[in-house]
Amino acid sequence: MLSFALGIGTQNTQGDWLEIYYPAPLLEPDARLVEAAQRVLDAPAGNAAVSFLPEHCSELAKAFQAAGNAEQAELAETLASSHRPLVAMFLATDEPPQSAPEVYLKLHLLSHRLVEPHGIDLTGMFGLLRNVAWTNEGAIDIEELPARRLKARLEGRHLSVDCVDKFPKMADYVVPKGIRIGDTARVRLGAYLGEGTTVMHEGFVNFNAGTVGPGMIEGRVSAGVTVGKGSDLGGGCSTMGTLSGGGNIIIKVGEGCLVGANAGIGIPLGDRCTVEAGLYITAGAKVMVLDDQGQEVKTVAARELAGQDDLLLRRNSLNGRIECLTNKSAIALNEALHAND
Repeated sequence: MLSFALGIGTQNTQGDWLEIYYPAPLLEPDARLVEAAQRVLDAPAGNAAVSFLPEHCSELAKAFQAAGNAEQAELAETLASSHRPLVAMFLATDEPPQSAPEVYLKLHLLSHRLVEPHGIDLTGMFGLLRNVAWTNEGAIDIEELPARRLKARLEGRHLSVDCVDKFPKMADYVVPKGIRIGDTARVRLGAYLGEGTTVMHEGFVNFNAGTVGPGMIEGRVSAGVTVGKGSDLGGGCSTMGTLSGGGNIIIKVGEGCLVGANAGIGIPLGDRCTVEAGLYITAGAKVMVLDDQGQEVKTVAARELAGQDDLLLRRNSLNGRIECLTNKSAIALNEALHAND
C-alpha cells in the first residue's frame, strides 16, 4: 500500500505532535508525485514523516503541477500561508505505525473511505498518541492545559474543553458525502461511514469500525465492528469489540439486520438477522434452536450460530431461555429517512 498526504498540525511546547489534519490524502498516488515530493523535501525512502516550512510550498506546487496533479499543487500553494507546523507523510508499506503523523494519516484514510475497517495496520497506535484536551482553541497537551487556561482568562477569553481523549471527532477533519450525524462528538476520527448512513444523537461509531451504508445507527458500533447495508442498530444497543480482552472473532452485522433497542451481540451476524430488544447474545450463551413449527431441535452455544443468515434471536417470556428461529422477513429501511443528500 502506498499513501501520501500533506498536512497541517499542532505540536506541544516540546515539539511533539498532538494532531494532524490532512485535507486531501492520497491512496496509491502517482509515483511521479511522490518522487517529486521526496526530491523537494529531501525525504528518505520508505515510511517517513517530514516536517517542512511554508517556504517549501511554492517549489512543491511547481513539482506537483509538473507531475500532473493540479489538486495537490493547489493545496501546496494554500499551505504556504500557514502559521502552523506542516508535515508531509509518506507511506510506502503498511506496517505498524511509528509516529503520530502516520497514525493520523491512517485514520484519515479510513474516514475518507479510501480503506475499509481492518484494511490497514494500526497495531500499537495508542502508544503513539498523546492524551489531548480538545478545546475551542484547538488541541492542547493535557499537561499544558492549566497554563493555557490561565492565559486565556487573563486575556479575557473563555477556554472551553469539549473532551479529553486521544482521538478527535471525525467531523472536525472530514465529513464524507451522504451522511447524517446527530451528535458529531460521538463519531471518532478513523470511523468509516458509508453513504446513506445516519448516526442518531445517541449512536456511537469508534475508529476502525463503521458502516457500509445505508443504515441507521442508534446504538454503539465498537472498534473493529462493521455494519452491512440496510441494517439498523436500535437505541441503546451495543456491539462487542475486542480492544479490552476476549476472543479474536471480528464482530460484524450483515445486510438487512435489526439489533433491537438495548440489545447486544458478541457474535457476528449473517444477513437478514434480528435480535430481539433487550437481548444480549454472547458467544457462550446457550441457545435453543427451533424448527419452522417451533419445535425444539437442539441446544447450542451462540458461537455455533455465528455468521449464519436468516436468524431470529429472542428470549422466551415464559421460561427465560434464548431461542433461535428462522427469520422469515428482513427489515426494510425507510428510504426517506436514509436520503442524506
